[in-house]
Amino acid sequence: MSSPERSRPGARDAAGAFGDRVRTVRERAGLTLEQLSGLSGVSRAMLSKIERGEKSPTIGVAKQVAHALGVSFSSLVGEESPARRAFALVTKDQRQVFRDPETGFERHLLSPIMPGVTVEVVLHHLPANSSTGRLPSPPPGTVKHIVAARGQVVVATADRETVLQEGDCLYFEADIEHWFENRASGPAEYYLVISAPPANRRS
Repeated sequence: MSSPERSRPGARDAAGAFGDRVRTVRERAGLTLEQLSGLSGVSRAMLSKIERGEKSPTIGVAKQVAHALGVSFSSLVGEESPARRAFALVTKDQRQVFRDPETGFERHLLSPIMPGVTVEVVLHHLPANSSTGRLPSPPPGTVKHIVAARGQVVVATADRETVLQEGDCLYFEADIEHWFENRASGPAEYYLVISAPPANRRS
């Protein structure tokens, strides 16, 4: 029986594109799979499957890989727009979408990926009774604005929780391990505006 990510239309293409970018960045950095495994905490076998497009990583694993490579998560999901453009339109059907094969969580990148731009606008879809799982700590200086657009969203860190209802907005210094949860019986959606220091754009 085929796995969920292999049976979903377009999933192999998305996984393959992500894996190709991971391999390209790794090779440019002169890292072996073993070295990347040591830096990211992700097994060599898993990294090999990701690079071959055989496995779609969870959001947590994907971010661990991005952090280890020293690049933004979004740059591994989609290609950068040319820097010369004064205006860069991203239509709804052009969004870069990352889907977590285990939870059904979806990350939609709404803003273009452009060199030197350190702010991203993201839309998250979180199914009922699910969590993103613990996300690796972004670089120091990273901040996030979170707007709950649908349902109830819990923003959690090791020492506190904040519950957002529809329309609520939270600002927090996000350079710590954190995660998002939907404890309700219906789906939740929330927008993120993420700002990272120019030299450390890895969120």
